[in-house]
Amino acid sequence: MARSGDARAAAEDSLEDYAFRYVPRSFRRWSALSVGGTALGSIAFLADFSIGASIGLEHGTSNAVLGILLASVIIFLVGFPVAFYAARYNLDLDLIARGSGFGYYGSIITTVVFAGFTCIFFALEGAIMAQGLALAAGIPLPVGYLVSTVVVIPIVIYGMRALERLQYWTTPLWLALALLPLGWIVFTQPDAVTEFIAFTGASDGTVRFSSVVASAAVCFALTPQLAEQIDYIRVMPPRTAANNTSWWTAFVFSGPGWVIFSGTKQVIGLFLAVYLVTKVDPLVGANAIEPVHQLLGMYRSLLPDWVALVLALILIVIAQVKINVTNAYSGSLAWSNVYTRVRKRYPGRTVFVAFNLAIALGLMLLGVFSLISFVLSLYANVVMAWLVTISVDIVVNKHLLGLSPRYPEFRRGMLHDWNPVGLVSVGVASVLSLVCFAGGFGAELQPFSVLLAIGAAAITTPVMAVVTRGRFYLRRDWDGVPSPILDTDGNPSGERLRCHVTGYTFERPDMLASAESGPNGEVQYVSSLALTLDDTARFVLPPTPVDSVRDRKRR
Repeated sequence: MARSGDARAAAEDSLEDYAFRYVPRSFRRWSALSVGGTALGSIAFLADFSIGASIGLEHGTSNAVLGILLASVIIFLVGFPVAFYAARYNLDLDLIARGSGFGYYGSIITTVVFAGFTCIFFALEGAIMAQGLALAAGIPLPVGYLVSTVVVIPIVIYGMRALERLQYWTTPLWLALALLPLGWIVFTQPDAVTEFIAFTGASDGTVRFSSVVASAAVCFALTPQLAEQIDYIRVMPPRTAANNTSWWTAFVFSGPGWVIFSGTKQVIGLFLAVYLVTKVDPLVGANAIEPVHQLLGMYRSLLPDWVALVLALILIVIAQVKINVTNAYSGSLAWSNVYTRVRKRYPGRTVFVAFNLAIALGLMLLGVFSLISFVLSLYANVVMAWLVTISVDIVVNKHLLGLSPRYPEFRRGMLHDWNPVGLVSVGVASVLSLVCFAGGFGAELQPFSVLLAIGAAAITTPVMAVVTRGRFYLRRDWDGVPSPILDTDGNPSGERLRCHVTGYTFERPDMLASAESGPNGEVQYVSSLALTLDDTARFVLPPTPVDSVRDRKRR
């Protein structure tokens, strides 16, 4: 049966993270611009600098910049519908995936993919901070890894409110430290810009499509950052006529538009690497891809060594804390979501904060940063298969074919446990792209593995929906609650109903009729949270025949 103690604990802890359900209107008290600003604060990470530098040193400026542009455009287009559903319906990516081709348990696979990203990305960013501590204070790297891991814990455990304050107060300082000296170099040393444009790296300087795509492949691995942006923008306020302009502005730039800022930072990282190699230290070698050396070289060209060292360290620490609190936070939500659905127990989010950080620390100690390009290129194949599947399901299956319900259903009992549409699409696209990445289709096609993943997922998703006729999306065509789930503006309703399992009230989108009637035979309501923890399914309504045409009209 549902463990009411676990359910109540999860409900209370969800006041800060809402890992298993939609974010209620009563919690979303920030303005759209405030939410957008907080979300953008999380993209202060310096791994972009390393990625831009690594692909530029290998393929040259022209190929690298074109690759960054190609990846950014595709990531924006793929991310737009997914981010819109998150901001409009106030759901995280796992909840969206459930009703977008994967099913109630099938989305666990995608959540594990994302949780793995948070661990890898935390490790990369933590390694950068450790490099800064080693250079500035002589702290051994393993100790620096531990410091960069532990420092985020006090902030992460307090959830969204603490993250909002951190991002608000640190973003202006980060922008000043990063952009002011860079702007000074660009305007006072125009020859540095000329050398950057002409830089050929390890290539012969020829622009080749294969080199452009190979550069883009590394950038594609950052696509799961969209899920971390979603963990912020899911708390967007309801969209109304009064806030329509600010809502769309905040959504576009902090949702899919995060990649605009990410791509810009990749180009900046490449510029700093070229500046370091050509102007500051021609013998820097492979260290040119490390942000600590890039920033230190930039500051040393303008300031005394000790000032440069201090400023570089401050910027690195600020940047790494800003992104790694988000990595740890999002990772803890993902792992707790998976564990709770599988085990029907809720041990508390703090457990999964520790679990996520332990994996990240292990990756740092294993030297994941030294393999940054390979790791990200490999991971990009699965990442793009996953996100393209969700995006295509929303655009094509929901809105063009009408085979998938438009409202992003996420509640247990309303969905089938497994939906072959998303699972087959991700499986086919991932296998094909990984075989291509490993050289199975020949060396000439190897750089195109990520594009293969994108194309395969885009084709397989609607094909599977047509083949299955959309029968595996909904288990029921009605949740048993007579009031509408959306208000007149199309936002999730703020009506509150009492859950008879937890005793708490939840907003309408979180509620279903319970299979267990009241003492006098009256209908009782149960929250999606209580259903998640119901290990006997005693509160889950029975399935009903779903007329997909009727259901599509209702939805």
